[in-house]
Amino acid sequence: MENFDYDLRSIQEVRDLARMGKAAADQIAEYTEEQIDRILRNMVKVATENAVLLAKMAVEETGFGKVADKTYKNHLASTILYKSIKDMKTIGVIHENEAEKVMDVAEPVGLIMGIIPSTNPTSTAIYKSMIAIKSRNAIVFSPHPSAAKCTLKAAELMNKAAEEAGGPANIVGCISMPTMGATNELMKSKEVKMIIATGGPGLVKASYSAGKPALGVGAGNCPSYIERTANVKQAVTNILASKTFDYGTICASEQSMVVEECNRDQIIAELKQQGGYFMSPEETAKVCGLLFKNGHAMNAKFVGRSPQVIAAAAGFSIPEGTKVLIGEQQGVGPDYPLSFEKLTTVLAFYTVKDWQEACELCIKLLQNGIGHSMSIHTESRDMVMKFAKKPAARILVNTGSTQGATGGSTGLMPSFTLGCGTWGGSSVSENVSPVHLINVKRVAYGLRDCSTLASSDPTFNYPELTCNSCDSQNGIGSGNENTSSLTSMLNGSNNEQLLKLINELVDAMKRG
Repeated sequence: MENFDYDLRSIQEVRDLARMGKAAADQIAEYTEEQIDRILRNMVKVATENAVLLAKMAVEETGFGKVADKTYKNHLASTILYKSIKDMKTIGVIHENEAEKVMDVAEPVGLIMGIIPSTNPTSTAIYKSMIAIKSRNAIVFSPHPSAAKCTLKAAELMNKAAEEAGGPANIVGCISMPTMGATNELMKSKEVKMIIATGGPGLVKASYSAGKPALGVGAGNCPSYIERTANVKQAVTNILASKTFDYGTICASEQSMVVEECNRDQIIAELKQQGGYFMSPEETAKVCGLLFKNGHAMNAKFVGRSPQVIAAAAGFSIPEGTKVLIGEQQGVGPDYPLSFEKLTTVLAFYTVKDWQEACELCIKLLQNGIGHSMSIHTESRDMVMKFAKKPAARILVNTGSTQGATGGSTGLMPSFTLGCGTWGGSSVSENVSPVHLINVKRVAYGLRDCSTLASSDPTFNYPELTCNSCDSQNGIGSGNENTSSLTSMLNGSNNEQLLKLINELVDAMKRG
């Protein structure tokens, strides 16, 4: 048997997956709501049965995060997501305006490509499988090479669950030999009609350059502002629960805390009480040296790691029970590395005089993760509205930004693809859901007679269109218009003009 190089085999695999996915997409496009719901329920069942297994596989393969928290992410991507989308209209007539006689009819997109990150490798695969099938699409995944095994396992489980419930074969596919060549081949495949890109900025940019619709996300750098009216104890509890969830691997997790001079001491005391460790300037510098490389790019070795692992690698000890490492910062930018995204258990800490200064600082911080998310802890609705003007698609109030942005602790749509709007270069600013994976056709009945639209419209009033003197000057007058003009003059009092017109008529008759 002839041997082929790994990259060539990966490209051939992609071509096969694309062809099979296209066939599955054509079949599921004809499914009813009852058939789709039956498939989704079985996918939820299988995801629940394997939630812990997939979480363990993800931690073992990537080294990121915690098994318990990854299990909950799998639960959010299946059980909680299903409750939010089960009654969503994505098939047939999804909206009708009887008065205007207009209907919206949903049609599937076709075959979708899903790019999966290493930070949420199984939950994102489950979530994208669910929203693709809810909208009657097939999907093929391109996993991150460092999380290929667990992502492939999640995809296989979702595909098997769908098939068992009556879904088409190969409705959920996944590259088993991931390479950049294979990913590029899938992006540009004629069978793929849309791309959902959750991953690094390079892949997201490549998705938008593939020549087809793409739903991408941007980097997060969520500031969390504790305003002076906030319940400090609850605010700190929420922030730590969010930042330590899966050791900070979700891009919506807090990256900086912003406090006021008036509540600074109380917040520091509460942070220490709940497991926050304030690093010295020397310790902060050592941690920054570990976390970042090539400027402010995150070192994958320390993504999703416990504070104990990070502190030990930096060469200093921390108290038992420490949940997060905190470094005070005096500015934003390259000279202050902690002002950038840190997908791990490290927070920047800022002190400001008042809300105006907090506002300016949050805008600066958001420039390194613009359009994503920010949180505010306050009892003032007026303050909420002031910060709702910030360039972030999700303004989260009195909740942890991890759980809040993904829809776990808020009323937002459960999602692991969080749009950043035009601020962050995304085509959507919402939490991506099945409604983003359909084409909507408009069926519109005629309400007015096309031949009398202008004459029957009382608002269509342009006197210059019937001005006879203007028409005559332009050589477009007619006999009827001349008659109207004569009648008008006969009814008038301008005898000299009337005499002139009669003489012109007599001369014309003589010549005739």
